[in-house]
Amino acid sequence: MTDAEPYLTRLTTRLLDGVERLPEELRHRHAAYLLGAQNPDGGFPGREGGSDLYYTGFALRSLAVLQSLNPDVCTKAAGFLRQRMGGSAGVVDFFSLLVSCYLVPLGGGPDVLADAPADWRDRVAGTLETFRTPDGGYGKTPGAPHGSTYTSFLVVLCLQLLGRPIPEPDRLAAFVKSRRRDDGGYVEISAMRRSGTNPTAAGVGLLQILGELDDAARAAVADFLAALPSPFEGGMRANDRIPAADLLSTFTGGWTLDQLGAADRLDWPAVRDYAESCERPTGGFRGGLWDEQADVEYTFYGLGTLALAALRLDG
Repeated sequence: MTDAEPYLTRLTTRLLDGVERLPEELRHRHAAYLLGAQNPDGGFPGREGGSDLYYTGFALRSLAVLQSLNPDVCTKAAGFLRQRMGGSAGVVDFFSLLVSCYLVPLGGGPDVLADAPADWRDRVAGTLETFRTPDGGYGKTPGAPHGSTYTSFLVVLCLQLLGRPIPEPDRLAAFVKSRRRDDGGYVEISAMRRSGTNPTAAGVGLLQILGELDDAARAAVADFLAALPSPFEGGMRANDRIPAADLLSTFTGGWTLDQLGAADRLDWPAVRDYAESCERPTGGFRGGLWDEQADVEYTFYGLGTLALAALRLDG
């Protein structure tokens, strides 16, 4: 039995609830930063400056949880997305494209897929299946010998957005379970022996979608993640061998504990303070205290972290 509610719907609804509790001035500041980042071609840039599907997806997701999508932004973004629909792409870009195509009409823009061939969704699902690996997961490239936990998670999110079933879900569940380690978390590739925050979040998300996350795994993951906050910064670390926290790990670790019903294992005032310390006064978030530049991806993680903290502290 699989999770009936699409994963991204549950995530977005939860973040919307939390972001609404944040101060209006903060929401406006970050919305202005994001809106100002849009390029003339309608896409959003990473740190190199050119429009990129990956960063466009994060910018639109951030604007969505801020309830700041508008027809002008979405119409421009639709033009960029149409330009990128015909090219070849990896799983990350497929996911970013699909998320963006889903959000643009919700913000008052056109249906980017309106003129797509009738079988476009089936063709994309078929292309995603070329990333399937012998171990039951999905790799970063077609024909890869071993699956990636994170890529497998993205493929399943893509299939949910496409409204298509997950092929051979039992094989995929067995693959994810093989990535669990004795420390209670999950690894990205099979050769790894010590778990990380982000592959653990991906592994838990996959097993939740597949209806295969048992109580023992839930408890072990909660113990693993609860040990990862940095004692000096308040945020969460990517693994137990890295001294510094980062916003990505703080968000994915916090979200995973929230979904496991174990959010009380974190010191949420410290988490909130850490996220706020990564915030720029002019809008946007940097990746951590070690980082010197903000971008739209980390802005999503920063807003998401503050949203989760607000749900714990203001609820």
